[in-house]
Amino acid sequence: MGSDVVILIPARMASTRLPGKPLMEICGLPMIVHVLRRAEEAGIGRVAVATDTPEIATAVQAHGGEAVMTRADHPSGSDRIFEALEQLDPRREAEIVVNLQGDFPTITPNNIRDVLAPLADPAVDIATLAAEIHTEEENNAPSVVKAVGTSLGGKRMRALYFTRATAPHGDGPRYHHIGLYAYLRAALERFVKLPPSPLEQQEKLEQLRALEAGMRIDITIVDTVPRGVDTAPDLEMARRILSKR
Repeated sequence: MGSDVVILIPARMASTRLPGKPLMEICGLPMIVHVLRRAEEAGIGRVAVATDTPEIATAVQAHGGEAVMTRADHPSGSDRIFEALEQLDPRREAEIVVNLQGDFPTITPNNIRDVLAPLADPAVDIATLAAEIHTEEENNAPSVVKAVGTSLGGKRMRALYFTRATAPHGDGPRYHHIGLYAYLRAALERFVKLPPSPLEQQEKLEQLRALEAGMRIDITIVDTVPRGVDTAPDLEMARRILSKR
């Protein structure tokens, strides 16, 4: 890997539940810098933070990272990273774009590397991650997105659907979707030009737009779910986890 992979981390200050969260301190560093470090440690390609906020760009650059300023009116992180990609790579050298959420400070470099594996199959447009669910709380929580798919053997699935409901019904494993994506560049380009789809709007899940358009999403199954930071208790948990590393 190298110049053909770029990791882009969308980050903005406007969080309703935890305003200003990218710059919140965890073990002496802003949260966005922790995410940047995990991406750099993955060692798969160039890393940059895509933001509409000068303070975020300044913090990233102060810690030796690369930041790119994007428009403020993007409806989603995918749109933001596409604008950043066009700015960073006008010669179109990057073939794979990883979209790493800026509120995943506890993600491991291994998980970031794991997301690339399905793209070795030329039939796959987008790759993502999921982990098996082991608690009733996860099973039933609408905030936990379930990935429903067909096993391809080993640690791989082809995604059939994503839902906030408890699915699939009946006995058998269920999977917690992890919102880390790797796109073929052409797939990202196609995706951001598609209008929001009916199921996407109903479930409030952007990845359904790709499935409804007939794009193929494959999943690497990993052992653990990195904790996203959406609330003050999430932030405290991230501080506890990272203080032990």
